[in-house]
Amino acid sequence: MTAAEVLEQLRERGKESFRKTYRRHGAGDKVFGVPTPDLKALQKAIKTNDALARELWKSGWYEARLLTTMIAEPAKLDEATLDAWSRDIDSYPIVDAFASLVARTPFARAKAEQWMAADDESVESAGWRVLVHLAMHDTTLPDSYFASRIEAIRRGIATAKNRVRHGMNGALIAIGVRNDALEAKAVAAAREIGRVEVDHGDTACETPDAVSYIAKTLARRKK
Repeated sequence: MTAAEVLEQLRERGKESFRKTYRRHGAGDKVFGVPTPDLKALQKAIKTNDALARELWKSGWYEARLLTTMIAEPAKLDEATLDAWSRDIDSYPIVDAFASLVARTPFARAKAEQWMAADDESVESAGWRVLVHLAMHDTTLPDSYFASRIEAIRRGIATAKNRVRHGMNGALIAIGVRNDALEAKAVAAAREIGRVEVDHGDTACETPDAVSYIAKTLARRKK
């Protein structure tokens, strides 16, 4: 399947109601309005295809870039490509999908650390979202690594950019459910921080309260 064929399929599956919704979430003008189940069906048909993923990303279409993050081969991606793609991000759903892809590459930790210090809001947000995945899945990192990030969140979240605050709050939650020791540190920091305000625009999205979300997640794990 070529990039042109995939884009045509995306165009055919687009719906105006979904275009409106995605635009409210910052997708911009290059959006087809493809429902998520249709994207997953395309992913299932394509499986993985690194060359196709790169072509789809270059197209600039919202759903094409989401599909890129679903079919790209993490082991074939280099740092230069990841950096270039990070600078292309123009909506926060892309931030989340992109971070999930980056977390599966050999450069996850390096990119998280680099991007968390970036000036660009979307790039910095991506760094914090990669950290979420590290907290959830990388068992090689010591508690001290995440404890220092808790402290960075505690010091910096109040003055961080809007979507960065959301990413930091998510990272605090992910760290807090990693183990008992980090739970105590994360909850203490969350209580000191208090309510995290994020402007989600014209959407129904909400920023979760870290203390209660950590508690609910851990409770579900014990069932």
